[in-house]
Amino acid sequence: METLLNDFSPGLFVVSTILLLALIALMVKFAWKPILNSLEERESGIENALASAENARKEMQNLQADNERLVKEARAERDAMMKEARDIRDNMIAEAKEDAKEVTSALIEKAQASIQQEKQAALAEIKKNVAELSIGIAESVIKKELSNKKDQLELVEGLLKDVTLN
Repeated sequence: METLLNDFSPGLFVVSTILLLALIALMVKFAWKPILNSLEERESGIENALASAENARKEMQNLQADNERLVKEARAERDAMMKEARDIRDNMIAEAKEDAKEVTSALIEKAQASIQQEKQAALAEIKKNVAELSIGIAESVIKKELSNKKDQLELVEGLLKDVTLN
């Protein structure tokens, strides 16, 4: 430390101090503003980048919310369409069943009417056959019983009285 004090020159110290102050003054005058400007530009660039990142994050959140809303709407629309399709299917099935019942009822009614007609025709045929058979038998019986004219006249008069009464 003593050697430092012995080598100390006040003139050199003053000149070095003046040069240091001049250098600082030149730096402040010419370099300080560009350095501060570049630092401010960098700071504003970083702030802009952070703001852009925040905006992008918000926009992504909005897009995700919109996507979720669209998905919900699509699901709701799909569910509504499925319900409508099920309702249409159920209505079609119900209509088909009703139509089948109507057709079946109509066929049954036609079949019953046809059976009734055939039954009536068969009964009429049977009555006709029974009547013809009865007339044939009665004719044979009457021919044998009414061999004389007097019996025949009495029978005809009795029959005419019965016919007029009915």
